[in-house]
Amino acid sequence: MKILCVAEKPSIAKEVSKILSGGRFTVRNSKNKYIKNYDFQYNFQRLGTCQVTMTSVVGHLTNMDFPPAFQWGKCVPGRLFDAEIIEKVTKQDVFDNISKEASNSNKLMIWTDCDREGEFIGFEIFKAANKGNRSLEIRDILRSRFSHLERAHVLYAANNPIQLDMKAVAAVSCRMEVDFRVGTSFTRLLTDSLRLNRIIENKELASYGTCQFPTLGFVVDRYKRVKSFVLEKFWLINVDIKRENKKTQFNWTKGHFFDRLYVLSIYEKCLAQEEGTISKLEQKRTTNWRPLPLTTVELQKDCSRLFKMSAKQALDAAEKLYNKGFLSYPRTETDSFPASMDLRAVINKQSQDSRWGTYANQLLTNGHETPRNGKNDDKAHPAIHPVNYVKIDTLTSPDEKKVYEYVVRRFLACCSKDAVGHQTTATLKWGDEYFTASGLIVTEKNYLDVFIYKKWENSKQLPTFTEGESIRISSGMMKDGQTSAPKHMTETELIALMDVNGIGTDATIAEHIEKIASRGYVVKQKQASTEYIIPSPLGMGLIEGFDKMEFESISLSKPFLRKSLENSLQEIVDGQKSKVDVLREINQIYKQAYGISSQNISLLANTCRSIIQQNS
Repeated sequence: MKILCVAEKPSIAKEVSKILSGGRFTVRNSKNKYIKNYDFQYNFQRLGTCQVTMTSVVGHLTNMDFPPAFQWGKCVPGRLFDAEIIEKVTKQDVFDNISKEASNSNKLMIWTDCDREGEFIGFEIFKAANKGNRSLEIRDILRSRFSHLERAHVLYAANNPIQLDMKAVAAVSCRMEVDFRVGTSFTRLLTDSLRLNRIIENKELASYGTCQFPTLGFVVDRYKRVKSFVLEKFWLINVDIKRENKKTQFNWTKGHFFDRLYVLSIYEKCLAQEEGTISKLEQKRTTNWRPLPLTTVELQKDCSRLFKMSAKQALDAAEKLYNKGFLSYPRTETDSFPASMDLRAVINKQSQDSRWGTYANQLLTNGHETPRNGKNDDKAHPAIHPVNYVKIDTLTSPDEKKVYEYVVRRFLACCSKDAVGHQTTATLKWGDEYFTASGLIVTEKNYLDVFIYKKWENSKQLPTFTEGESIRISSGMMKDGQTSAPKHMTETELIALMDVNGIGTDATIAEHIEKIASRGYVVKQKQASTEYIIPSPLGMGLIEGFDKMEFESISLSKPFLRKSLENSLQEIVDGQKSKVDVLREINQIYKQAYGISSQNISLLANTCRSIIQQNS
């Protein structure tokens, strides 16, 4: 029997071929310089010994387009909501290679990434194979399910294939059609209007995307909050106690107030008492929890915060490490590890490293902990973790070095004990008011010894107090302060906002941030050591222009429409809705929004012009 296996990337095809063949394979070139065809034999548990050809694609094989009558300039953009959509092969040489190799194959096995997008690419591969061999049917397609390139895992995936998930295929197809119709129609409307009004150059594009604009909206909202901020003065009371040659500051439990006379009246009552009372003394063991297993969003947020990488840089580095077989699949929402995972084996592979090997050996000797489980599971991949060991100095990319070390240290931290400390909190009553002071001693660092990215330090140790004792007030002061202006948006904060509002997926968040930057809708500005994302005058004008339009209970710059679409896509995957119903519902909403936008497009253009002129 002849089986054609197709991976999503050339590097995956090569690594899987090495594992299945035991390194005994022959290589043939294809018409695409990046894609090779690997021939070998493999004994599948269900099929016996087979002749195998392993090849790959390089992402999607096809794209959507409109017929010639609906190309730019040949129709009003609003007609695109109902226009016919045609499928175009975008990588003909890759498509033809699969068709040719399938022509003499009995079976097709899909080795794409195990997520929705991978299911859709798998369906594209099937259509290419079916063109070359009509006897191949969708129900006979074998689909390997794998999340990393560890040998035993790959062998299990080869011997336990499942079926292609056609509901996931339908969900991706639905999302692509919505994005294509909405994005193309609004982009043409915006671009034509802004060019006509000389707000952008004739060669420039003003693109609209259902994820792109809510992402821009977050940045604009924060910018407006910063600009409209007005300082307010407040007042508070602080108390100092001197004991054992130490000065201990007690903080008012009420915080602060904006009414000076109110605070003054309280302060004067306190001053009538020269002594206070230690009304409560708490001494307790406190825990600093080890981190949860790593998701894509957390990886992007931490790499942005710790290493000043963009979300795209972090994900690109993680994907390269995955393609080389060093990390598990880095696009995942799952913050747990499967119960069957051999954690000890993963730890053991890291025991040889000069940086964290000693710590890994301690876990092996003393016994590791079971990692905490989060609440998220995408049912496709486990949390990100190291699969194979690589000496960091052999990696040539600085980003890959940082990401690999971070993932390894986080994994080892997940398998460690929580940090433990001893906290003392004293409550002081002065007059009718209460004040508190706390001290912390870290008694067991545990996971903090390996997870160097988090600090939990000893704080000032409190002097000896006795509950119920009277104590002289060394200093009681009424102080003033003022509110602090909010900061501009950081990429870490933007990623978190997009994640919680369902804007994009863990895999596409980085792309949307990159898109609004490449379109010139935002710029990055560095202040001190922090990089902020600021809207450009054009980006500000586009959001302000849409916000001035009177849509009926919707907004094109807020996350609600996109979040609704994502929920509907999940319902397609779960079998609760059909692709046809979701398309009809979402298409109608955006079609109405387009009509209102088209009628008010001069308002948007004037808003953009006004804001650009104010900032010129």
